[in-house]
Amino acid sequence: MGRIAPEALLFQTGYLTVVDGESRGGRLRYRLGFPNREVRESLNRALLDDLLGSGFEREEQETRLLEVPEAADFDGMRDLLRSLLAGIPHQWHGRNPMGGCEGRYASVLYAHFAATGADVRAEESGSVGRADLSVRAFGQVYVFEFKVQGRGGALAALAQLKPRGYAERYRSLGEPVRLVGVEFSSKTRNVTEFETETI
Repeated sequence: MGRIAPEALLFQTGYLTVVDGESRGGRLRYRLGFPNREVRESLNRALLDDLLGSGFEREEQETRLLEVPEAADFDGMRDLLRSLLAGIPHQWHGRNPMGGCEGRYASVLYAHFAATGADVRAEESGSVGRADLSVRAFGQVYVFEFKVQGRGGALAALAQLKPRGYAERYRSLGEPVRLVGVEFSSKTRNVTEFETETI
């Protein structure tokens, strides 16, 4: 039997459903999404259980993940992100070439925030580009840009957010918008720099 694409498996099991479709050049194309919030949260919780295991330490991290953004505690957010990444067993990294990709780190943060029920959007496009991750929760919006070490650092990530206007779509909400630039090391597999700004 051949390999089954993860999205096909998730569609067949009901974790994903068709949310939109169109015909292009005689071919049908579909956009898949979660059928509801409960399915999205349970899938991300199951993925986190597989990645990090369950137990007291994990419960503490989830509690912190709710408290830290609500309090706009940037130092706490940086420390929590470092803790989450440090909890991934080193053998899982192996010879995986993803260590040099921003998406590897973004996916860990995405799964954690999605499991809390926050409105999380990855690679959401705007008029001049796309932010790596946006999280709307607790009456505020966090817009993240990630860099892997050697590609400009956290200040460059933060600087990229502003001129490209990634946060503009959220200004009309009347909620504080927090810009977060994060740099990761492919060697230590963790956060090396963390910069923030509220606009």
